[in-house]
Amino acid sequence: MQKIIHKSEKRGHVDFGWLKSAHSFSFGNYFDQDKVNFGALRVLNDDFVEAGNGFGRHPHDNMEIVSIPLAGVLAHQDSMGTSRDIQTGDVQIMSAGTGVTHSEFNGSKVDPVKFLQIWVIPSERQLTPSYDQKSYLDLDRKNKFATIVSPNTADAQAVFINQDAYFNLADIEVDTTVNYQLHSEANGVYVFVLEGAIEIAGEKLNRRDAVGIWEINEIDMLSTSDAQVLLIEVPMF
Repeated sequence: MQKIIHKSEKRGHVDFGWLKSAHSFSFGNYFDQDKVNFGALRVLNDDFVEAGNGFGRHPHDNMEIVSIPLAGVLAHQDSMGTSRDIQTGDVQIMSAGTGVTHSEFNGSKVDPVKFLQIWVIPSERQLTPSYDQKSYLDLDRKNKFATIVSPNTADAQAVFINQDAYFNLADIEVDTTVNYQLHSEANGVYVFVLEGAIEIAGEKLNRRDAVGIWEINEIDMLSTSDAQVLLIEVPMF
């Protein structure tokens, strides 16, 4: 087993007033040579956007971009003709491929929106851009992981990603152990604690702490309080 710990307070932080963001990996003006990526996982931004504000139209290419609202509504528009509101409880993915432009704004004029923006390096370059969005509210996440992003087109509950990557959410009751089995020996897992506290791989993690683990086939985690966990399985390279 190999592992790397990313404590919440060690993330890169920016505050533009309307936007407050914590970067788990190098992004924008924040650079740490030891935090460029975890395998195919390139960006994990923990964003807070004030009401009526957001990111204007801007370009992306050759990246799988996942947005997960944690509170509030995110309004999305793109050059593919997509215009959607992404509600809390939804997961959205945009495959930038050969190139798209898009905007993301707080969908409320009153309340802030809190969301995760996550980038994954695709398995192929210059793919045709695409968009998908689904709700995960009806998935059973109590003391187990539910997959919300998957490369398996037969998984009707998850949005499709152009990479051997799996995003999983779990709501874990205190003093409960949850097991996760990896899909491939070539993959690792990045475990991000949304709320609460867990013990994993000999480490104690609290809210917004993370650990990257690889050279394993499975992993157990014990909740030391009620916890919400995001687990991202990605190829290591």
